[in-house]
Amino acid sequence: MTDVTDAFHDAFGTDRLRARVPLAPMTTFRVGGPAEWLIETRGSNEIVTALRLARRLHLDVTVLGGGSNVLVSDAGVRGLVIRPRAGEIAQVGSDRVRAESAVTINGLVRWTVNRGCAGLEAWAGTPGTVGGAVFGNAHFGGRLIGELVDEVRLASTGGETLDLPATAMEFAYDKSRLQRTGEILLSAVFRVSSSDPRALRETARQSLAYRKRTQPLETPSAGCVFQNPDRGRGDVLPDGIPWSAGALVDRAGLKGTTLGGARVSPTHGNFIVNDGTATAADIRRLIERCRMAVRERFGVELREEIVYLGQFEQTI
Repeated sequence: MTDVTDAFHDAFGTDRLRARVPLAPMTTFRVGGPAEWLIETRGSNEIVTALRLARRLHLDVTVLGGGSNVLVSDAGVRGLVIRPRAGEIAQVGSDRVRAESAVTINGLVRWTVNRGCAGLEAWAGTPGTVGGAVFGNAHFGGRLIGELVDEVRLASTGGETLDLPATAMEFAYDKSRLQRTGEILLSAVFRVSSSDPRALRETARQSLAYRKRTQPLETPSAGCVFQNPDRGRGDVLPDGIPWSAGALVDRAGLKGTTLGGARVSPTHGNFIVNDGTATAADIRRLIERCRMAVRERFGVELREEIVYLGQFEQTI
């Protein structure tokens, strides 16, 4: 412990590294145990410094952005949790915008809309950060955010940086190379075009209104739990069943089902919500119950979109 605290105190000051920090308040599910060590970084350079120190100290590293689309185990997360904060946005020429990984998607939308930069306005209301959205190649309205990315700056787990074009990111539905390599996004450059800010604000308002109508935004959740079925990955659905994970969960009779403090949202079958008393174990078991019901009813194997952080016991 002394080696860890001394190294981080030397690099960041005496008050930046914290031990046994509860992670539940930092996630949209509002569940999960503590981080063994936590540092909130301020900019890309600090992320790189933290990675290099963790490599030297043989600490496992977990990056926690906006806390959506993740489920932290009740036991917490061992090693170092890096929580990027205070990201910057800048225009790069007339048709590109660079955003650091800590920037929220909503913050990026506001920034681009106010400056008449079109392309990202429909992503209004998307939870999480640029880092998380690129990691999971976030999708909305039939589009993937990777389609808007021009280039990225990444850091290896050891803190080496590299710049790559979007073509090297292995973007696919809910996928990017970051999931394979463990690399960490430092920043991404998005393609934009010029437009009237008033028109962009209207698109953003419509997008946000649609989310409010169709998603349980008022209750803690992680967003969609399962990926939608995909013909390209060999999925086969019975006739008359939509290509939608939420529809499959609904038609399997799971909407409103509860387990402990976790519940399948009555609003959207692909959302599991926390009534305020759920544990991560409750949520994990309910996810597995939904998966098994859909498999037994329709012969479809649902794949999780959610990312698990920490150690979980077997659910079956």
